[in-house]
Amino acid sequence: MARIDESRPLLPVAVAVLTVSDTRTAANDTSGDALADRIQGAGHHLAARRIERDDAAAIERHLREWIADPAIDVILTTGGTGVTGRDVTPEAFERVIEKRIEGFGELFRMLSFQKIGTSTMQSRALGGVANGTYLFALPGSTGAVKDAWDDILLWQLDSRHRPCNLVELMPRLREQL
Repeated sequence: MARIDESRPLLPVAVAVLTVSDTRTAANDTSGDALADRIQGAGHHLAARRIERDDAAAIERHLREWIADPAIDVILTTGGTGVTGRDVTPEAFERVIEKRIEGFGELFRMLSFQKIGTSTMQSRALGGVANGTYLFALPGSTGAVKDAWDDILLWQLDSRHRPCNLVELMPRLREQL
């Protein structure tokens, strides 16, 4: 059974948040706000936050910049994971990730199915690793961001989570690089 081992210290991670949208601004970025609040509320560091339009090349540039920054451990994006013509976040991710974390998208859609039913099949949420940095592409809705954080990322980014978590793997992510 998964649990938090209170005898272990929380090791805060540095998380960057990129909102992908042609319409959101700092004033109405509710998904980005929800992520920022949850990251900081869990004891982690909000290392950077930006909004970028739905443009795969621009998204890729931001991802590459943050992947190269040793002060950033995790990148979370919100938006652009649907199936419309403007939804290109997964395509930008495919250009930069070295290893996919298949289970993230599968688990997200399983949990999402319990809340929105078959509509979850429209999500192309995904996770991966690049140059020792974790990357997770989340849908743009505030509800989906909350679900991804509250039900998956909160636990996997907590170094006290047992039986295992993503934080304890960080020192080994660059072993073959």
